[in-house]
Amino acid sequence: MLTLCGIGRASSLQISPVMIELRHSEGAAILTLRNPGDQSLYGQVRVFRWEQGGSQDNLSATQELVASPPLIEIPAHGEQYVRLVRSEQGNPIEEQSYRLLIDELPAADNAGENGVTIRLRYSVPVFVEPEGMTGAPTLSWHVRHGADGWWLRVTNTGRRRARISMVQFIAADGKASTVDKGLLGYALAGRSMQWRVNLDSQGALKTPIVIRANVNALAVEDHAVIDTSP
Repeated sequence: MLTLCGIGRASSLQISPVMIELRHSEGAAILTLRNPGDQSLYGQVRVFRWEQGGSQDNLSATQELVASPPLIEIPAHGEQYVRLVRSEQGNPIEEQSYRLLIDELPAADNAGENGVTIRLRYSVPVFVEPEGMTGAPTLSWHVRHGADGWWLRVTNTGRRRARISMVQFIAADGKASTVDKGLLGYALAGRSMQWRVNLDSQGALKTPIVIRANVNALAVEDHAVIDTSP
C-alpha cells in the first residue's frame, strides 16, 4: 500500500517482501528496502497494531513488534535491511495483525528549499500466526443497497485474515458486474469489513447472487445475501 502526500516528483522505494508472515515459533523477520533513484533516500520505520472495528482499519502504537533501525538512510542505488523482532514470544491465541509504515523524510540539506515536496508512505502488512493454523478464512458475504448506494459487507469468522481482490457480482441472469479489478481490502480474522461499491442501479442485482473473488490469491465463488431495503 502506498500513500502520497503533496505534489511533485519522487523516487520509488522498492520493498521485499510486500507482506510478512511469522509463524508462532519465529521471533524475527527481515525486510529489504531498495533505492533505485539517483539520490539518497531517508525514512522513518514504525510498526502499529492493526485491528478492525466499525468496518474501519484502526492502527495503534505497539511494542509487540519492533523495527530496527527506526530511521533509515539508503544511498542511491543502494539497499537497507530492516529487522522486525517480536518482543513478546509465545503462541498467540489468534492471528495477530500489524502494519509496518515507512514514511519518506526530506534530506536535511533540502529542508529549507522552496517548492512542494512529495512524501511517500508505504504500508506493509505483517501477520503472526498461531500454532496449527491451516486452511482458508471463513467468509460470509452481504450486499446492501440504501440511500447512499451499494455496500459489500464481508464477515470473517475464521482464524486467518482474508485479502480480497478482483471482486465480481454475478446476478441471477448471469450478468457480471465488476466491483474492483484490484485489491478491495482485508477482512481480518474474526472481524467484519464493508466497502462502498459502484453499481449502476438498485435493479442491477437480484437475490440470490454469486460472488467471485480472489481471497488470499485463490479464486473463490460463494453466494451472497442481498438487501435492497432503504
